[in-house]
Amino acid sequence: MKYPVAKNPLILRYHRLMDAFAKSDDERDFYLDKVEGFLLYVDLDKGADELDGLEKEVEEHADRYCLLPKMTFYEVKKFMEGFVHEKVYDIDTKEKLFDIISAKDSRENFLEFIYDHLTELEKWQLYYQERFRIKIIEWLRQHNVQFVFEEDLELTKVVVEKLKRSLFEAKVSKDLVQARDTLVAKASTYYSNEALNPRPKRGRPPKQVAKVEFEPQVTIDIYTQVPASCRLFLYIPDITSAASVTFSARFEKEEHLLASLRGSTRLKVDEKLEALSQRLESLRHMSDRLAGAEKFFGIDKVKKPFSPFLKPKFKENIEQIPETEAPKVESVVETVLPKRRGRPRKDEYPEEFATQQRRRFSIKKVAQIKTKKDKK
Repeated sequence: MKYPVAKNPLILRYHRLMDAFAKSDDERDFYLDKVEGFLLYVDLDKGADELDGLEKEVEEHADRYCLLPKMTFYEVKKFMEGFVHEKVYDIDTKEKLFDIISAKDSRENFLEFIYDHLTELEKWQLYYQERFRIKIIEWLRQHNVQFVFEEDLELTKVVVEKLKRSLFEAKVSKDLVQARDTLVAKASTYYSNEALNPRPKRGRPPKQVAKVEFEPQVTIDIYTQVPASCRLFLYIPDITSAASVTFSARFEKEEHLLASLRGSTRLKVDEKLEALSQRLESLRHMSDRLAGAEKFFGIDKVKKPFSPFLKPKFKENIEQIPETEAPKVESVVETVLPKRRGRPRKDEYPEEFATQQRRRFSIKKVAQIKTKKDKK
């Protein structure tokens, strides 16, 4: 059967594809349309008639729809082990993650541990995005899909929406002709060897420039060739970053995963400990401020250490320090000028020296010696 031919590479949402690849398993089927680039999700909660109509459409046009590959248990395990080997450097963290991977419910427990450690979470999201990007590009190349990722384009939002509307039109305006040439040049980069084996660039690294963070401009979904039986199964979640993709088979969105983590008993205990630590920190901060106030008012000696749980009694705890008189000018001069020569005056004698002098010059009375002449 002949289908309309696109006049430029298909504009695909990379983060949406990454989410579909992560959730594709034995219970979920995802299809990519090679004509216009939309995604289909076989939602089993739909009615039986709708599911039968979708199944009939996919079987009759098998060359149009590509089934996304399933992530097996073995592949998920290898994916997590690769992250631990390549990105985790702490030995204790490595051992803990390997124990989690080898146990039951490894996928959900692994994510729970990662979300509790922010440093590992950032590395996990980068690793997850890089590895899935290579996997998705390789799969699209196998099915000969000419594509570009919308997140990689540097075109304005208005131009991208015009390209989507005029995907099957042969004659377009000059600005769209230039934009189509840009898409063709960008699509060729995904078919290069570097796309599957990214290598760091050689030479001197560029100067460190402050990175400007901006919200990505994502356009609306515009599809004109969706069959009637497939419209209820269009997979169009609003995903704009890798952080929104959870790699979870149980939870659809990151908000659901975070809500489940907050609702666990372990996290409730952690929240209580966090509140207690915040209170202790505030009390410690108050004690530091009071200690600073004591130093400001000249109070250095305190009988008892300050306790944050008791009211400080400054009148009882603080010793009364006697006021010292200011030193006189005469005493200062005496310490600087040399002493006079000669015998000091009596008023200059120290008290101990005066007592020693009295002992030296005191006259001792002794008994008179009697001789023989005195006896006669």
